[in-house]
Amino acid sequence: MATQTLLDVDALTAHYGAHLENITGRYRAVLEKHGLDGVVIHSGTATKKSIFDDQFWPIFVVPFFKHWLPLNVEGCALLVVPGEKPTLFLNVERGFWEGVPQPESDHFWPFFNVVEIRSPAAIREAISARVGRLAGVGEDRSFLASLGFAEDRILPKGLFTDLDALRVEKTPYETYCLQQANVRACRGHAAVLAAFAAGDHTELDLHLTYLAATGQDDPETPYKNIVALGEHAATLHHVTYGRKKIAAQSLLLDAGATFLGYDSDITRTAVKGTGDVADTFAGLIKHIDTFQLELVSLATSGRNYQWLHDEAHRMLARALVSTGIAKAGASAEALVDAGTTRKLFPHGLGHSLGLVTHDVGCASIAPRPDNPFLRHTADLTVDQVFTIEPGCYFIPSMLEQLRAAPEGGHLNWKLVEQLVPFGGIRIEDDLHVRADGLDNYTRDAFADLGVV
Repeated sequence: MATQTLLDVDALTAHYGAHLENITGRYRAVLEKHGLDGVVIHSGTATKKSIFDDQFWPIFVVPFFKHWLPLNVEGCALLVVPGEKPTLFLNVERGFWEGVPQPESDHFWPFFNVVEIRSPAAIREAISARVGRLAGVGEDRSFLASLGFAEDRILPKGLFTDLDALRVEKTPYETYCLQQANVRACRGHAAVLAAFAAGDHTELDLHLTYLAATGQDDPETPYKNIVALGEHAATLHHVTYGRKKIAAQSLLLDAGATFLGYDSDITRTAVKGTGDVADTFAGLIKHIDTFQLELVSLATSGRNYQWLHDEAHRMLARALVSTGIAKAGASAEALVDAGTTRKLFPHGLGHSLGLVTHDVGCASIAPRPDNPFLRHTADLTVDQVFTIEPGCYFIPSMLEQLRAAPEGGHLNWKLVEQLVPFGGIRIEDDLHVRADGLDNYTRDAFADLGVV
């Protein structure tokens, strides 16, 4: 599907009204189940970075609040009572140290009764007559207690679980936002990949190139960008950027962007230069890219995600055999059965995606012991959005374990040692399951930019 222009206000408004109608109906069913009339959802409270100073982290808005509106302001609250227009208690108390982030779009304001407040007392007064039939939802329990909620009415466990479940299947408004988050992130990826191909850079320089291309500041990104040159790509979450320019032949970039509170999560791996080992690494990238697309084609409604994860290991094993990383005569089946692939691909295949990067609702079933880091174990359903991100890494500590174990006997160790300076590979796309197929938001956005 063709991507659309960021901030198409008409499209946003049309999608948004239907989104609110949808989640209002779903909230009604959950609240009836728990014998409640409604909920008060707190936006969140900024937290101090350290007890030794007076600086605060940028606010992380509670996902339940973001599900209703894209407002990044602390100390706000939303009163949701099905059958009534939602009331937004908008915190307008302003100090003189810091300003308040402006919303990226104003499309949402007409859908709420807006009451300006300067303290929780105004909220408490407004809900006092009905607080006994409401629940408080949010991270700051002391704030909710100050509104008059008893302890057992502050994010009750069963209510928490049921509200989380409402975020698994996305509305058209949400998929629009997730698509646009991909458009924004792919601009950053394209800029960094071009810079890497053109010459040598520091990891910090490439990180700053990404931020400039996406037009987002570091706190606005959904997670700390992973910018890994050479052997650093073997550290799955490498975020301690090198400050020295190095002539690395490989780059792993795992970086996302946000759009109206929704996240993208994209990874690409690149190689440059010549030589037999670089050619082998490039061949492995091509194999993983190819079978990543095969996995994408298999990610249809009704398919179990853990089966996809297992299939990724079978595909990786075949790639190891094809590239000569596996010892001559080793079979793909033996590499999987012995657990060799799980030392080279130790993380899960992917995760649910939405208002947070590792979103909720798809990991209620514990993974098998041999898949300890798998974050998605459910069957795929229509309107789920998730990632598929197979990889292969040459992690020194994992390689030491392999050398000392029988399963290490399947590998061509001379070639493995030569690949260590390249670090590793990960290819990650963001996908949306539709009733009649699948949208790959990442590949669509790259295609629009002319990036293969």
